[in-house]
Amino acid sequence: MTEPSIDSVRNALIANPGGPFKLSDRDTGDRSLFPDKDDARKSLKDDAKVINELQDKLYANGDRALLVVLQGMDTSGKSGVIRNVFAYTSPLGMQVKAFKAPSKVELAHDYLWRVHAAVPRKGRIGIFDRSHYEDVLVVKVREFASAEAIEQRYDQINAFEKHLSENGVTILKFMLNVGHEEQGIRLRERLTEPHKLWKFNPGDLEARKLWPDFMDAYETAVQRCSTEHAPWYIVPADSRTRRNAMIARIVRGALEDMNLSWPDPGYQIGDFDFD
Repeated sequence: MTEPSIDSVRNALIANPGGPFKLSDRDTGDRSLFPDKDDARKSLKDDAKVINELQDKLYANGDRALLVVLQGMDTSGKSGVIRNVFAYTSPLGMQVKAFKAPSKVELAHDYLWRVHAAVPRKGRIGIFDRSHYEDVLVVKVREFASAEAIEQRYDQINAFEKHLSENGVTILKFMLNVGHEEQGIRLRERLTEPHKLWKFNPGDLEARKLWPDFMDAYETAVQRCSTEHAPWYIVPADSRTRRNAMIARIVRGALEDMNLSWPDPGYQIGDFDFD
């Protein structure tokens, strides 16, 4: 097996900060990085094991954190990514937050208040299933806020993420780019497969009718908020296995870039009496 290098996956998926970006140019079914699904499974398993090892070192040091942001339309596979990429990772060093419609208490604060409270503690990997980007995606499409307020939020989000990155939080943002046809197949599966029936929400069909508006909102969010300190990666999501393998490569790379090692508290065995 020849798996793609971490850098090649990054370069293929990144939305270059400050550069032009068209979401329609990104093929939701692209298999060029992992032509063979068995190779993708093998790469995913190997990377998931290394992610666990590196997370142990991250936890032991306790001076940095990794935040993984997962955004995508319904059925794009956010929970599947969490289940597979972090299959071997100890829950002790992880924080997972699923963002749903804000509560009355959350609405009484600024929109980033609940997000900042969920940022992972140092030493942890934090995962956002949806995120602060809902406030420039569904809020924009559904017109829950004014156009003027939405326009302000892109710069506010960039400043928020820069603040986090300057305070020890590495940010990885993944848009799980599922195709319109594939989403239709997966929504039908939820009504025909018993173990998926609980996931079906008729409201998902209402959002599906607004697909072009959501794609425009995603494109703008990526254009405006793919930065050097927190770039966006656009992940082809029509193949679940390949999607997971690509994300695992990038997560592993981010942890390796931290140059983690086991901390040495300075204790010596001769300093203590074990009798």
